[in-house]
Amino acid sequence: MLTIYDWVYGITTLSVVFLSIIAGLIALSMFGATSQRKYLAAWKPLLIALVLFAIEEIIGALKIFGIYSNPWITHVMVSFVLVFFIAALIRQIDITRGCHE
Repeated sequence: MLTIYDWVYGITTLSVVFLSIIAGLIALSMFGATSQRKYLAAWKPLLIALVLFAIEEIIGALKIFGIYSNPWITHVMVSFVLVFFIAALIRQIDITRGCHE
């Protein structure tokens, strides 16, 4: 029998997956606009990090529901998200200083 905690946890997980998919789609639609404007160049790695985060949330939800379980992939994906965040930060600093092409 499912408890109230199980229901709340399941609904929360499903809503996170749904919102992650929407955020990933928005990020992919914005990717074209970033290549047209140089001051938005820092958004490219940031959008890639957002898509990777959405994928990680989907994999995490599959793990919670017992459909797919691969613990190392979520740790590796978080590392890539962090790398793209750092790349976006460095690119934004370069843009702010005027060092960008």
